Order: sequence, then structure tokens, then C-alpha cells
Amino acid sequence: LAIDAASTEFFKNGKYELAGEGKSLSPEQMVSYWSDLVGRYPIASIEDGMSEDDWEGWKALTDAIGRKVQLVGDDLFVTNPLRLADGIKKGVANSILVKVNQIGTLSETLEAVDMAHKAGYTAVLSHRSGETEDSTIADLAVATNCGQIKTGSL
Repeated sequence: LAIDAASTEFFKNGKYELAGEGKSLSPEQMVSYWSDLVGRYPIASIEDGMSEDDWEGWKALTDAIGRKVQLVGDDLFVTNPLRLADGIKKGVANSILVKVNQIGTLSETLEAVDMAHKAGYTAVLSHRSGETEDSTIADLAVATNCGQIKTGSL
């Protein structure tokens, strides 16, 4: 199983607001929540498991389950080599979601993928919503040795 939690969307005033479950969790409790789910279900990958600016939460999550699960930073890294370098230095996440048109240039995109690979992170190439069905993204995933591609509406 792979989950795109989009945690930034429900992180309000320092708490993770799980409205559907009627819970308001601190970052530490959110890490425990993820750890529990990973222990009970065959979860292989969690994208944006913590909010994009919750660096301490990301570090705690990485320390707790980063050896068992791929922890993908999308909102965390935004295909930005500077944010990725900061994340690598801080020891957060272990994977980057790469969107070619997110950072602005193909050169910066390739720099982010190369940096991720050199740091032992995986890289998942992704489309952006509203893109065409052109297959260039698949070619780029192969060319950059990403190994994974995220596409489709589901």
C-alpha cells in the first residue's frame, strides 16, 4: 500500500486535525499514529506523512519508521534542490517526489534527482494535475533511474 496523506492540508495550529476520526494529534502523536498503521497494515510508502514545515515531526517520523517504509517528501521538498539538501542534512524522509514543472527547469529537476540518489534517497517521478497523457514522464523516469512513477487520477 502507498498513501499520499497530504498532511499539510490538515495541520492547523501545531496539530494534525483528523476530522473524520474526531482526533487532534500533536506531531508526536501523529508519528505514533503512523507507526501503529505501519505495524498493522502492509504499508510500503507514505507521501507527505507530516506537514511541509514540521521538520521536527518529519525527523521523528523518519527515526521511527524510515527503515521500514519509504517516506516521500512532496510538499516537503517541492522538487527544490535547496530544500532537499536541507532535508538530507536534517535526516528527514528517505525519498523525494519529483515534478518536472514544479521547480521550473529541467536542470533543477535533474539536480534534485541526482542529489537524492547520491544521498541514498529514492526518487519518484510524478505528473502534475492537468497534464496530458503524453508519455514523456515515463521516459524521464527511466532516464533518471527513478524506479518509480506516480501517475493517474487515483
